[in-house]
Amino acid sequence: MSARRAPRRAAARSAKAPTPPARGGGWRDAAWRGDLAILLGSFALASALAGLLGAANLGTALAFGQIGFGLALVWVIARR
Repeated sequence: MSARRAPRRAAARSAKAPTPPARGGGWRDAAWRGDLAILLGSFALASALAGLLGAANLGTALAFGQIGFGLALVWVIARR
């Protein structure tokens, strides 16, 4: 009987073993934080630069921020 029980115990042990996370996956992966920083930084930098260079109003400066964000998004996606 002990020979019959041994495979069950091995199967139970292997079922409890933690599985490694999928490649590039999870919220704990630090790569998305860098990408997010690039995107938000490009929006803020383009908006501030447009404001300093004499944008007519805040809406115009934010429009340039959106353009900067879009360009940075294309770069982040193309880099991956």
